[in-house]
Amino acid sequence: MSQRACILIAAGGTGGHVFPGLALADALAKQADVDILFVGTPRGLESKLVRAAGHAIELFDVTAIKGGGASQAARGGWSAALAIGRALHFVRARAPRVVVSVGGYAAGPVALAAAMLGVPVAIIEPNSVMGLSNRLLAPLARRIYLAFEEARPRLAGTKVRLSGVPLRAGFVPQSSIRSPKRRVLVLGGSQGAQALNERLPEALGRVATEDGSSGLEVTHQTGDGRENAVREAYARAGLPEAHVVPFSTELPRDLAWADLVVARAGAGTIAEIAAVGRASLLVPFPHATDDHQAKNAAAYSNTGSAIWVRQEAADGMRLSLEVGRLLADDERRLRLARCARSQGRPDAARTIARDLLDVAEVS
Repeated sequence: MSQRACILIAAGGTGGHVFPGLALADALAKQADVDILFVGTPRGLESKLVRAAGHAIELFDVTAIKGGGASQAARGGWSAALAIGRALHFVRARAPRVVVSVGGYAAGPVALAAAMLGVPVAIIEPNSVMGLSNRLLAPLARRIYLAFEEARPRLAGTKVRLSGVPLRAGFVPQSSIRSPKRRVLVLGGSQGAQALNERLPEALGRVATEDGSSGLEVTHQTGDGRENAVREAYARAGLPEAHVVPFSTELPRDLAWADLVVARAGAGTIAEIAAVGRASLLVPFPHATDDHQAKNAAAYSNTGSAIWVRQEAADGMRLSLEVGRLLADDERRLRLARCARSQGRPDAARTIARDLLDVAEVS
């Protein structure tokens, strides 16, 4: 058995949890010789992405507590209780120096078990409002790393660090490159966004038509299995050369290419846009837990870095109006980009890793 210090990272569910966890793991590995082990559930993206990145993962069967009424709360509470029992044995056997909760159903039981056993617990909260697990864990945590000041818990004291969201390599500030053509990047998060898939082709086609110009380039990330329908929609809208992909494997490059980004308001997406420094129109996912995407969008736009529209108001006409205005106003768009860049924290993963190693007493 390895004698190296072990660090557990609990990160699961969506890319908004998994990608920051992976970015943190990479930063830790570059700074110290440690064993990194992920914890998640079989149903989230972590079950594929973590192993694909070369990390070990332990899967716990935990379900949601919120979002399904009393019966869901009962089932989720029971599965969490069972998971805590298993997590106590697991954490005791692994003897980690620190447990990091990024989010996901397994994060709460594992971090709570660690706290019960005297293992330091750290929380990474990427959203502007804390999730349920992190709210419950906050009083027990040794460190709380935030991306938004609005998420700061009461009486947290000196344990809080406003550090940003850990990002994968490549998300660094990029100067805006003026091009004869206007470039729009559409992002729906790690799983795509059906509303953006349905509304943006028509909206962008209207922008191109009303402007009387063929100088509009589009890259649109749709989510798996949705690209053909979106590609056909762009062809019908008069933009047959739109670049439509299920998932971007070169997102830093795509962001640097864009003049304007139309996206959801997940914390990871906002952090990536800000790190590169691009103007954005945000359309938050309306069914996010605690409406956290709308709160993210509001907090971020209050810095002057973006504009945002609720999905119920973002029909094709409104989207074409907002996009058209931004593309026609270079100064406003560049002002948004400059503000975004000022909010970016491209070194968040390295900063958090360095502090975590101090908490773990690993040199």
